[in-house]
Amino acid sequence: MSCLIALAFVPAACNRSSTETTPAAASTAPSPAAAAVAKAAAYTDQDISDAWIYLLGRLLVLRQQKADLAEGWKWNTMIHRKPGAVDWPNPNLDVAYSEAWVAVDENNCTLVTVPKVTGRYYTVQFLNGWGETVANINERTQAAHPSGEFAVCLQGANVKLPANTTRIDVPVKYMRVLARVELGDNWDEAVALQHKFSMRSTGAPTPPTLPAFPDFDVQHLPGVEAFESAPAVLDSEKDINAGMEGLEAKARAIAEGIRDPAERARVEKVVREKAQADLAKAGALIGHGTTKNGWVRPHAAGTYGDDWLGRTLVNLGGIWANRLDEVIYYKSSMDGDGVQLNGDHVYTLTFPKDALPPTFANYFWSVIAVDPIHARVLPNPKNRFLLNRESGLKYGDDGSLTLYFAAEKPADAPDSNWLPTPKGKDYRLTFRFYGPKGGVADGTYFPPPLVKRS
Repeated sequence: MSCLIALAFVPAACNRSSTETTPAAASTAPSPAAAAVAKAAAYTDQDISDAWIYLLGRLLVLRQQKADLAEGWKWNTMIHRKPGAVDWPNPNLDVAYSEAWVAVDENNCTLVTVPKVTGRYYTVQFLNGWGETVANINERTQAAHPSGEFAVCLQGANVKLPANTTRIDVPVKYMRVLARVELGDNWDEAVALQHKFSMRSTGAPTPPTLPAFPDFDVQHLPGVEAFESAPAVLDSEKDINAGMEGLEAKARAIAEGIRDPAERARVEKVVREKAQADLAKAGALIGHGTTKNGWVRPHAAGTYGDDWLGRTLVNLGGIWANRLDEVIYYKSSMDGDGVQLNGDHVYTLTFPKDALPPTFANYFWSVIAVDPIHARVLPNPKNRFLLNRESGLKYGDDGSLTLYFAAEKPADAPDSNWLPTPKGKDYRLTFRFYGPKGGVADGTYFPPPLVKRS
């Protein structure tokens, strides 16, 4: 069975057998409470599916945190990445990234230095352990003082701060940080600015102890073992969104129930056969998104409210997404006829003169091609990974813009308008509008359909 599920990022059929259990779990005698849970059928198959998908959203962030810390990251210290040198799904290749894990507490804040940036997009984004954006530092959120010294503090913290410091309160103690600086047409200038961003703690906050959780990757998502660690995982980071108590309770009840071997086998079967299928099905619309012209616009990104399904899908297919007022992401794996994009074919994407991409972005736009499983950009001989306003694009005599996607450059395509795609392989596209405006901002606009020429 194919593992390439359009826009789902969920190769469910590539997981381990539904009969697999760990030796420790198989030999553990059920507690009276576990037996009671199993006997009373306290949760339905749908409850198991919902709780597993919900919990996966947190596990995906923990997985990335564990990988980052294994690299030797130090808390409250910013790492400046070279342009393009990031390792997560759907990277934004229009910006230079700087990254950090931040810890604050009742007695310590993190001081962030932001240089003066003129005529270039930038933001310093803070996300919690569920992938929720809790703060952005930029000229839009801090109009009075968009640069200088900022103190990111836990709400209610009593910390004496340096003079002329802008305090920003956050609801959590531990955060992932992404600073983005637009590369534009002068990468050296952008990188010089990037290195002027910095951070330091006012003291020595205690970093978190990561809970135990199963090893997994996107092709081998965890089964019943996801629930073994559910209580510790849920205790390690409170979900800041209201209304999640029911899902948390289900996850904890299942964690207790699977101590009974028969119930463990049942939950494993439901996860493999239903939960992962539910996740894959939801992936087509990124949960509750909308679609037109073969493009999908997410219902939520960066902040999710009660859309826990969308949050898990975004964490799986494009972790660290920012808020929709910062950027809108459209995704497509289909041409205008609803057929999967494949590198054996030539596709065109034509924007009329009165609806060119810059019309809908205050800052910049771009389109990238990624593989449908890991969402990584696709290698090609030209080392060309996106098309954007810096690509030297050629416009038609009528002012329209046509972009080309093909393994080999079409004879009539300007080289600058062509994005190489992998011959014989499926792929998908991600279209970004930074600083969305007009129809992109209000949700009425979708990019034109991709037309298969050959």
